[in-house]
Amino acid sequence: MSARPSILCFGEILWDFLPEGLFPGGAPFNVAYHLHKLNTDVRIISAVGRDRLGEELLRRLKIWDINSDLIIQHHGLPTGSVIASLNSVGDASYDILTSVAWDQITASEDTVRSAVNTQAVVFGSLAQRSPVNRAALDRLFTVMPADAWRVFDVNLRAPHDDLDLVRELALSVDLLKLNNVEATRIVLGTSDEQPGSEEAMARALAEDRGCRIVCITSGHRGAGLLIEGQWVWESGQPVQVADSVGAGDAFLARLLSHLLQGDISPADALASSCRHGEWVAAQRGATPTY
Repeated sequence: MSARPSILCFGEILWDFLPEGLFPGGAPFNVAYHLHKLNTDVRIISAVGRDRLGEELLRRLKIWDINSDLIIQHHGLPTGSVIASLNSVGDASYDILTSVAWDQITASEDTVRSAVNTQAVVFGSLAQRSPVNRAALDRLFTVMPADAWRVFDVNLRAPHDDLDLVRELALSVDLLKLNNVEATRIVLGTSDEQPGSEEAMARALAEDRGCRIVCITSGHRGAGLLIEGQWVWESGQPVQVADSVGAGDAFLARLLSHLLQGDISPADALASSCRHGEWVAAQRGATPTY
C-alpha cells in the first residue's frame, strides 16, 4: 500500500443535535474527518439537501479542506439530522430523522471513477436502510480494485438494525468493526454481552462471515483485534468522558490508517487507535479540533 492511502467513505452525513449544540456527524463522515486529519486522501460519498443545513455542512468541509465533490445536493429531500441524548456517563442514544437526503445516494460517473482507483471503501449499516444506497454501494464494489479493502463499520441503531442485512453485508469483508453488544446480537441473537467474550465473538464472526480482520470494541474496557488468526487486546485507559459521539469512528480511522500503511504492528496499531478514540470521547462532538 502507498504511504498516503486513498479511501472512500460511503453513507450518511448529517447534523448531530447535542445538548451543547449542533455538530456535523454521521459515522462515515466522522471516519472521513479523522482520516483527513491523519493525512489520508479521503472522499465522502453522501448527500445533503439544498437547504441551510446542507449548505453549512458543505461550508464546513471546505474550511476543513475535505473533498466534497462526491456529495450530492438534493432539491426535494432535507439534510439529515439526529437528536442525540446523553446519559450520566456521556453515552449517547439517537433519534434519527427518516426520508432525508442521505437515503438517496447514487453512484455518479465521478463516484464510479473514484472507486476504480481506491484502496478502501468504508461503509456502515445505517445507510443500508435504503435500497437506493445498497444499489449504489454494490456498484462501487463491482468496479473497485480486487485488492481494495471493504471496511464494514456496524452501527446498530433501532429501528434501523436489520440483523439479517448486517450478516449479509459482513460476508467476506476485509475489516469488520463493531462493539461487543453488536457482536453478541449478531452471533447469539441477544444483547446480553459478557465482558471477556470479545475474542470468542471475533473468531465466530471471522469463521461464519469469512472476514479477514475483525475488531471488537468494548467501551472503557478496551478493544480487541483478530488479524491473521492472532488475537490482540488493548485495555482502555481512564478519561473524563464529555460524550461518546464519534469516538468509535475516530478509533476506526486511526486503525485503518495504520493497517493500510503497515507502518506499525497490529498490537501497536490497536493501542494507538484506542488512545485516539479516548481523546475524542473526552471532547464535545465527533469532530473536535486537532
